[in-house]
Amino acid sequence: MLDHIFLTVSDVARSIVFYERVLPSLGIIARHDYNGGQGPAGHPDLKGFGAKGRMFFWLRQGAAAPGAVHVGFVADSKAIVNAAHAEALAAGASEIHPPGPQLHYDPRYYAAQVRDPDGYSLEFVFKSWQHEELMQ
Repeated sequence: MLDHIFLTVSDVARSIVFYERVLPSLGIIARHDYNGGQGPAGHPDLKGFGAKGRMFFWLRQGAAAPGAVHVGFVADSKAIVNAAHAEALAAGASEIHPPGPQLHYDPRYYAAQVRDPDGYSLEFVFKSWQHEELMQ
């Protein structure tokens, strides 16, 4: 299980605006800035996002490498996939694929995929069978 991810972005201020608009659709509403100068030598400043008392998605300034990272965000329903997708497009993302079943994975795998302002591939994913297991 992952605890956190750092995404290196070319314009951290622009990315904060983008993600502050998109992530609340997914229930990711907490924001925190970490001053790297207070930590281990050479640690970068980080701009974090999270939920339920955990910060897990961090941005740092640098040279973006969009082909190196794909981020899949859990959505709790098809409606949330649709909302996150719409919000991402409204915030300046470009579309890779619209919301719908991803039959090549599983007929119950519902997702949408966009590129953020740096070109990173973001996927908003609802896997109904994973939510069914949680309810049992």
